[in-house]
Amino acid sequence: MKYIGIIAGAALLVFVVYKTYAIATLDDGLDRKLKSGAVILDVRTPGEYETGHINGSVNIALSKLRKVAIPFDTSTVIITCCSHGLRSVKAISVLKRRGYKHVYNGGAWSDLQKIAEKKDGIR
Repeated sequence: MKYIGIIAGAALLVFVVYKTYAIATLDDGLDRKLKSGAVILDVRTPGEYETGHINGSVNIALSKLRKVAIPFDTSTVIITCCSHGLRSVKAISVLKRRGYKHVYNGGAWSDLQKIAEKKDGIR
């Protein structure tokens, strides 16, 4: 029983650290960027994307982002998202290496969707 408590406590600590990291790495002003026409790039796998996504978002899996042609000009404002926010951080570095200048972390797609809905006046 003692070990279950230790494992549960460790799991809770990992979750809190992860959520803190995810919130801390989000870029500011995502709502303004969306209102100005930023593109949402969802870097989850196609299977994950099909289970739910933000309307109008573009899906290019992180594993393919290094290899495929990206259908945006390098001056396009891009907000990346994924399931929990970790792949979206990695996607930013890939995009910057490929010459994209205005790339921002939107974190988890479900959280970014709430921001997008507020922008559109949907509640």
